[in-house]
Formats: sequence, structure tokens, C-alpha cells
Amino acid sequence: MKGEASDDLVRLSGEIIQAGSKSFAAAARLFDPSTRASAYLLYAWCRHCDDAIDGQELGIGKLPGRHDALAHDPVGELARLRKLTGDALDGKSMSDPIFAAFQRVSRKHSIPRRHPLELLAGFAMDVDGRRYETIEDTLDYCYHVAGVVGVMMSIIMGARDEDTLDRACDLGLAFQLTNIVRDIVDDAGAGRLYLPRQWLHEAEVPLDGIAKPEHRTAIFALARRLLDIADDYYRSSSAGVARLPLRSAWAVSTARIVYREIGEEVRRRGPAAWDSRVSTSKTQKVAAVMRGAQTAISSRFSVDNAPRRDELWTRPKG
Repeated sequence: MKGEASDDLVRLSGEIIQAGSKSFAAAARLFDPSTRASAYLLYAWCRHCDDAIDGQELGIGKLPGRHDALAHDPVGELARLRKLTGDALDGKSMSDPIFAAFQRVSRKHSIPRRHPLELLAGFAMDVDGRRYETIEDTLDYCYHVAGVVGVMMSIIMGARDEDTLDRACDLGLAFQLTNIVRDIVDDAGAGRLYLPRQWLHEAEVPLDGIAKPEHRTAIFALARRLLDIADDYYRSSSAGVARLPLRSAWAVSTARIVYREIGEEVRRRGPAAWDSRVSTSKTQKVAAVMRGAQTAISSRFSVDNAPRRDELWTRPKG
């Protein structure tokens, strides 16, 4: 019975990742079965927490019957998430399948308690309306909502040494910076700003003008600046690939290629990048799977000449 319940959790979590992110779902299928199951379980919890704060379901709309513009309470949701996450980490019996899944994966891989709590701290930044004055402020946010997910995923894949976890964090940072660029205009419409305010001041773009057509060229210049920083983190993250098991390296390399292509598409479109949402096609995902395989295999035979991280913002430790 316990095995059947566990399988049900994996199936539910797999359905959530498939509906919530086709890019990550395509990459996750490349893991070995055990790692894939753990990745599904962790993703389901991360997705649920993110959606609960935003009052959405799988990032695509309001939760039916639970949330509307007036009823949604981000502060209350954050308190609920902290309580249930703490209970799961403390080993209490969990009736909610999402938190039962999280409990199972956190126990199996001995994920340090601070990491899931750091993710919730990142969501609290959105709830509190934190201001991001400098690029370091933005990177700190990116760590809390994405870099730490990279760290937890890397732990699931068997990584434990700090440098490999740093590289996994770098990939999460790169993903989130790419997300910020893709969603600059939509986020501005929702009252969220992750671009450093210093940059906007230097570019003479008013806070209420980010989504206005007359500032699109200036915003594109700032987006390219952010993508250049993302590229530094993408390059750094590649050094961790060779240290992962082959199938994990394949999955990670594929996700890295798919997401980096989103940033490249923004560059190609120029100031028109936000006229429609940038995404990758099925053909591009298939090509990424092939290229990811080549990258994973070649990493087995290459000398580890990882780029130095001296000039990169680094995740908090301890």
C-alpha cells in the first residue's frame, strides 16, 4: 500500500510538471527513473508554492473556486506554505499530497532544511513588494526563487561538493534572469519590477513607463544587459555538467539549451520581443535533446577547465 501511495505521488507530480512547464518536463524525462521521480516530487512542491502566492494554478490562471481578485490573500498563503513546509520537514503526517511528495523527496535526499525555507523567503520578497535597487539585489532575488532550486535539484542528482552546487545555482540564476527578461512588460503590468532601479534611472525610463512603446528601445537595451549577465552564469553552470551522472548531465544540458534559446530569441526580436510571449517550439526542444546528449557525452572526455567564479555573485552559504 505504501508503495502504491508513493507511485500515486510521482504520477501526480509528473502531471503537474507536464502541465506547468513543457520545457522542464521534456528535460526531466531524460533522467534515470529514480532521479526523475524525485525531480517530479520536488517540482510539484515548488510549483504549488509559486502558484499559491500568485493565486494561480500552474501559472496560467486563477485557481477555480479558491481565488479571485478580492479573495486571494498572499500573506495568508505564505503563512500556510511555511506552516505545511515546516510540518513536512519535521516529519509530521501530511494529508496534502503536494507536501507529502515534498516530505518524501526531502527525506530521501537529506535536503538541508535551509534550502526550501530560502525558496519561501524568495516568495516573501514578492509578497512584501521588495525593491531591487541594484543588480546584486536582483541576483539575490534570483537565488531565492530559482538558484536554490538548482541547488536542491543538484542534490537530488547526487551532488554534494560546494563548487558543483555553486554551478547548479548559477544555472538557476541564468534561468531566472532569462525569465525576467522575457516577462519584463507583463511583470510591469502586474506591478512587479525586477530590473535594477539604478539601471532604469541611468536609462531615463520612469517606473511607470516600462511597458510604454516609447521606452521599448531603452528597455531592450537593459534586457540585453541582463542577458549578458545571464550568459556569464550559463557559461559557469556548464562546468558542473561533467560532475553529474550521464543521464542527469543529459537532462541538465537539454534544459540549459532550451532556456538559453529563449534569451537568444529575445535578442533576435529586438524591441519587438514583448509583442508576443517568447517560447521554444517542439522542433527546438527536440533539437535541444540531441544537442544535450552530445554535450553530456563530450563532458565525459573533456578536461575540467571550469571558468573562474571570482567576479560572479555567489549564493549565501551556511
